[in-house]
Amino acid sequence: MIIRKLETFANEFVGFVRVTADTGDQGWGQLSTYNADITAEIFHRQVARHALGTDAIDFGPTLERINEKEHKFPGSYLRRATTGLDTALLDLRGKLEGKPVVSLLGGRPKKIRAYASSMKRDITPEDEARRFLKLRDEKGFTAFKWRVGAECGRDVDEWPGRTEKIVPLVSRALGDGIDKLVDGNSGYSPKRAIEVGRLLEDEGIGHFEEPCPYWEFAQTKEVRDALSLDVTGGEQDCEFTAWERMIEMGAVDIIQPDVMYLGGMLRTLHVARLGAQAGLPCTPHSANLSLVTLCTMHLLAAIDNPGKYLELSIEGLDYYPWQDGLFVEDPYKVVDGHVEISDRPGWGVEVNPQWLDRAQHKVSELG
Repeated sequence: MIIRKLETFANEFVGFVRVTADTGDQGWGQLSTYNADITAEIFHRQVARHALGTDAIDFGPTLERINEKEHKFPGSYLRRATTGLDTALLDLRGKLEGKPVVSLLGGRPKKIRAYASSMKRDITPEDEARRFLKLRDEKGFTAFKWRVGAECGRDVDEWPGRTEKIVPLVSRALGDGIDKLVDGNSGYSPKRAIEVGRLLEDEGIGHFEEPCPYWEFAQTKEVRDALSLDVTGGEQDCEFTAWERMIEMGAVDIIQPDVMYLGGMLRTLHVARLGAQAGLPCTPHSANLSLVTLCTMHLLAAIDNPGKYLELSIEGLDYYPWQDGLFVEDPYKVVDGHVEISDRPGWGVEVNPQWLDRAQHKVSELG
């Protein structure tokens, strides 16, 4: 079975890929979010032309060949584009075999504990605490993550004193028996990150994500060496060489690859195995409710070193208006703080036809 046609349906924020085999069978995947219209162009120019006519089932060698053929273009956009191919072909195979992707990967459908992940920095500490408590009581979440510092902030807070206020206020409002995580989004120098980290430790927070500029592995390691809580990172890293270096030098306690940024499930499985060999759990980054979080659910149920929970964004259309109407049914229903992997074939979701009708459509196919 070979790949006969590849289609993208994209807007600025998100894009889907449909693969059609020479048998007429089809599968759906997704390009990474953000500038997805640009990624769609890269998909057709630098991915599809190498993939058409290749094996639709055993596609690992095709991913490697794309990397070799496009060796002058390493980095994020190529990975974001190959994700669309990888995820669509896994969906195709799942539908052919009548299995969910997690089963193809050696796992099984199950419930996954989720942590409620806030994306907002413009929210007051009081409002953050209020919405967390509401989610705890209504949805049963037992883990929460909120933001400190400013994104790539060079030690400047979102507004003066916000970090020192939000850390104890939210932590104490949630109380005991709740896992508490914070995200620095590359905001701090090592010195300031260690200061903030000690505040986190004093307030019972166990997870400090991306405290320093993510590309400065030595800075993150300095913070990890100084603190007793888990220092984590890796969401932006899309090349295996970066992961090998980060893991070998002991920069983090927990690895956090993003399936969409990294280039798809096969590449993320490789990074998870690198982490497992080093004794590191894998808690992937999945910060929106496109297909990335569903892919991450299947991944967590298939790897040997899953972290304690799934990142599940709590932001609605005020923050992510482009999430509106992506799928026919919502795959992210939370019950008692857990989401459930469907046993339906492939990814187990249907992309909304009305959304597809509004998207930019482009086709590459065999002549």
